[in-house]
Amino acid sequence: MADTWLIVGLGNPGPRYELTRHNVGQLVVDELAGRRSESFKAHKANARVVETWLRPGGPKLILAKPNTFMNVSGGPVAGLAKFYGIDADHVVVVHDELDIPFDTIKLKVGGGHGGHNGVRDVAKALDTPEFPRVRVGIGRPPGRQDAADWVLDPFGATERKNLPILVGDAADAVEQLVAEGLLATQQKHHAPRV
Repeated sequence: MADTWLIVGLGNPGPRYELTRHNVGQLVVDELAGRRSESFKAHKANARVVETWLRPGGPKLILAKPNTFMNVSGGPVAGLAKFYGIDADHVVVVHDELDIPFDTIKLKVGGGHGGHNGVRDVAKALDTPEFPRVRVGIGRPPGRQDAADWVLDPFGATERKNLPILVGDAADAVEQLVAEGLLATQQKHHAPRV
């Protein structure tokens, strides 16, 4: 289906990880589902999905959260893409990004995975890195804290205050990407905030 988009929020399953930095992608698809008053349902591709619309009449959105851990997200993503007949250029992966400051969103299509194992696994499973990504900045850990520990920590108190805005902005970016394409969305979301 040409005007169907698979929007995948990367993260880890279970309450232990729900509000950690690594799960910000899932918070964004939760926001998109919430805007449409929809609830996730189990899917045979080992994911939870919502079938909905960007707006009445289209485009169709498949919002998805893999049930697997981050590093093996590719199987469910490829399974959903195959099930719904969606090509990689309509698979939007929303994920945390260490190399972008907190409270910042960047979009790109293709390129490397930047050490992000979830993105690496999705590219491998789709057999191409050429899929759109909404990269939600979580920033680097302070001091000598290990990045692997940092991403599995909950957001700090100051971050939590701004988190709803960041998640909302990322959800807006997903909607604009589907409606208007990459360039227009980059022009809006890559501009410095005033």
